[in-house]
Amino acid sequence: MNYTYILRCKDGTLYTGWTNNLKKRINAHNLGKGAKYTKSRRPVKLVYCEEFSTREEAMKREYAIKRMKKKEKEKMVASQEGGRKEQMF
Repeated sequence: MNYTYILRCKDGTLYTGWTNNLKKRINAHNLGKGAKYTKSRRPVKLVYCEEFSTREEAMKREYAIKRMKKKEKEKMVASQEGGRKEQMF
C-alpha cells in the first residue's frame, strides 16, 4: 500500500507527504529525519491519511493536497477525524 498523509506539527501547521510505510515515515519525522520542514516542528501527529494501490496515485494526491488552501486541508482533516483522535507514532 501507498499512503498520502497530513501531519499536524507542534506549531499547528500542516505537512503533507506520501510513503509506502506510514508508521516508519512518521517515526522518521518525529526523529528529525523525515523532512526539513518537520525537523524543527516536532512532535508531529498523523491527522489524515488516504490509501492507494500505486505510488503514482499517492504522489498525485499529495501534489493536489499541497496546492489546496489551509482551510480546505482543515476540512479534510476534520471530516476524517470523525470518531478518532490524532495519532502519534
